[in-house]
Amino acid sequence: MNTVSSAERRQAWGLCLNCWLILAAIFGIVWASFAYLSLDLMQLFTAEAGRGMADFVSRFFPPDTSAEFLRRIARGALQTVAISAIGTLLAAFAALLLALPAAGRFGALPKAASRLVLNFMRSVPELVWAALMVLAAGLGPFAGTLALALHTTGVLGRLFAESLENAPPEPARALLESGAAPSLAFVYGTLPVILPQCVAYSLYRWEMNIRMAAVLGFVGAGGLGQMLYYELSLLHEPQACAVIIAMLALVILVDAASAWVRRSQLRADG
Repeated sequence: MNTVSSAERRQAWGLCLNCWLILAAIFGIVWASFAYLSLDLMQLFTAEAGRGMADFVSRFFPPDTSAEFLRRIARGALQTVAISAIGTLLAAFAALLLALPAAGRFGALPKAASRLVLNFMRSVPELVWAALMVLAAGLGPFAGTLALALHTTGVLGRLFAESLENAPPEPARALLESGAAPSLAFVYGTLPVILPQCVAYSLYRWEMNIRMAAVLGFVGAGGLGQMLYYELSLLHEPQACAVIIAMLALVILVDAASAWVRRSQLRADG
């Protein structure tokens, strides 16, 4: 029969005490935040609030399904897909170039400099990049593409660099010892090892960029987001509802397509 020693009981009691202290601290922070912001969530559950929300939602239905407006939505959806796809593709190429020095392939100084650049690029949110690109390049999809490419380069560059650092060195070393050039040793020894992981990272970021491309339109970067901002600003609720439904459908389709590509890649590798 197993017995629990007094030292083990004291250790377990100490862990439980720490858990309760952490929970109490979190509860205190949440309560202080509500008190500081003067938030009263109970107002959401009053009869007046319920009638207001029901009236607000009812104004969005039925959505506008006229042929002309659906054609506009289709053009906006294609623009959103194009913005996200081109932005992700440009980011993948730029990230791979920056990941090489970030993984320490060219020494300590290029590694520190490239990591600083990648940290800066991904620390600036896409909406901020979009606002800056709209000022630099004007309204339209070009600004949205640049914004997604800049932020995604920072994210993918860090992920690609970690993949390079974790890649097994034996294949490239064997090629180098057999007389191959360093560039060829990388292309044939290291790149095939990390390529499936890099493709998976890029597909995942493309899924996220589809959603973000639909939001960037609120700062004038084109696509469905710009349509939604325009319709909401004019209080065209049925038209806005149709755009929102199109955004949801687009995200579902892209998620399904990306999942299918990843499954196909796993079957090909396995």
